Amino acid sequence: MMISKRRGGIAAASALAAVALTVASCGSGGTTTESSAPASSGAAQPVTIRVQTFGGGENFGYKNAIAKWNAEHKDIQIKHENLTDQFEQQYWPQMIQWLTSGSGAGDVVGIDEGGMGLAKARSEWWADLKEYGLESRKADFPAWKWENGVAADGKLFGLGTDIGGMSICYRKDLFEKAGLPSNRDEVSALWPTWDEFMNVGKKFQGKVKDTKWADGTNTLYQVVLYQEAAKNGNVSYFDTSNNLIVDKNPAVKTAFDFAQKMTQQGLTAKLRNFTDEWATGTQKGSFATLGCPSWMLGVVSGNAGDDAKGQWDVASVPGGGGNWGGSWLAVPKQTKHPKEAAMVADYLTQAQTQATVFTDFGNMPSNTKAQQDTAVQGAKNEFFNDAPIGEIFAKSAASLQPVFLGVKHAQVKNAIESVIQGMDDGSVSHDKAWQQLVDDAVKAAG
Repeated sequence: MMISKRRGGIAAASALAAVALTVASCGSGGTTTESSAPASSGAAQPVTIRVQTFGGGENFGYKNAIAKWNAEHKDIQIKHENLTDQFEQQYWPQMIQWLTSGSGAGDVVGIDEGGMGLAKARSEWWADLKEYGLESRKADFPAWKWENGVAADGKLFGLGTDIGGMSICYRKDLFEKAGLPSNRDEVSALWPTWDEFMNVGKKFQGKVKDTKWADGTNTLYQVVLYQEAAKNGNVSYFDTSNNLIVDKNPAVKTAFDFAQKMTQQGLTAKLRNFTDEWATGTQKGSFATLGCPSWMLGVVSGNAGDDAKGQWDVASVPGGGGNWGGSWLAVPKQTKHPKEAAMVADYLTQAQTQATVFTDFGNMPSNTKAQQDTAVQGAKNEFFNDAPIGEIFAKSAASLQPVFLGVKHAQVKNAIESVIQGMDDGSVSHDKAWQQLVDDAVKAAG
C-alpha cells in the first residue's frame, strides 16, 4: 500500500486538523491561491499539486521521486502531505468528508485497498483519467489491479501503486541472542507452519526474557487472513455481492483462532500496529518478528532508525505466500488542476518511478514492467542485512491474487482489529471475543 499506512491517535488527529486548517485558508480547490496559475500562462508562480498519502516510516516511498520531478518541472511542483499513519481510523474517514463536501482533498490522493470498494462506488468524487490519455496505461498493470481503479460507471479514477507479497521481518541479532539460526534461509526453515512459528516463539522467549516474540496480534492476523482468504474464494469480510460474511467465512475464524493462540501463549508485545507505541517498540527492539508485506519494509526501517541497520532481516512467511495490501492514486474531481494532477499520478505510477521506489524503500511495484526491471529483480535492501528483496518479492508478484474487499471493508476491518487488539491487551475477554467481533462487524457494516 506502499509502506506503512498508519500511525497513532493524538499526533495523527493533530496532523489532520492542521491540514484541514490549511485547506480552509486556501479555498476549496486543493492548491493555494499563490500557485493557482496554469503552467502555460507564464505566471511567476508554478502550479502546486498536493499529493496526500498516509503511512508510517517512508510511507509511499515518494521522497526521491518527488525531488526528481520538482528538479525537472519548474512549472508544476509536487507538495507531498503525508497526513497520518492510520488509514482506517484517521485518513479515510477524513478523506470521505472532504470528497463528500467537495473541498479539502488534495489534487492527488492515495487510497489503500480497504477504501477501494467505496471509491469505486462513488464515481462522482473523481476526475476521469481517460480524459487525460491514461487509459493507455492499462497494459502496465495486472488485470485485477487495473480493474480496481475503474469505477462502477466505467470511469478510470485510480492507478495502482504497490502490491503486498508476504514475508516475516525478524531481528537477526535477537535470534542470535536466543541461540536460534539467524541466516534467512535457516530461519525460514524453522517455521513451515504457523504452529511451528509459535513453537519457535516459545523457545525464543525462554532465552530472551525482556523481548516478546511478535509485535502484536494484528500484523500476523492479517497475514493469516489473506492466506486463508485465498483458500476460500478470495473473499474476507464480504462476498462479491457485498454481503457481510464475517461469521460464515472460515478464513476469518481461522485467523481469529491463530491470533487468540498467540495472545493466550503470551507471545506478543501487545502493540497495535501503526501506532506511536508500536513505532517506539520497533525502535527499542521490544519484539523479534512481525508480518511484513513488501511495503512494510519501509515502515520498519523508518521506525527503527539508521542505528538498527543490519539488525533486521527478511524470511519466508509460514504457510506460503499471500497478498496483503497495495494502494492506488486518484485525482479528486474538486481539484482546480486536473490535467497537471493526472500528469503527476501518471509519473508516480510509471515503471521507472515504481522501480526506484522499490529499490530505495521496498514497496513492491504493481506495474508489471517495473516488476520485470533487472534492478527490481536483483534488488537488495541494505537495512535488512542486504536481503535479496527482489528475489523474495518480485518473482512472486505476477502470481499474486486479489482478495475481494467490500464497500465497507475499511470500517469493518477497523472494528475487527480493535477486538483482536482488545483480546491481546486484556480489555476483551477471550471467551467473548469472537461474538464481539461478529457483533462489532455488523455494526460497522451498517
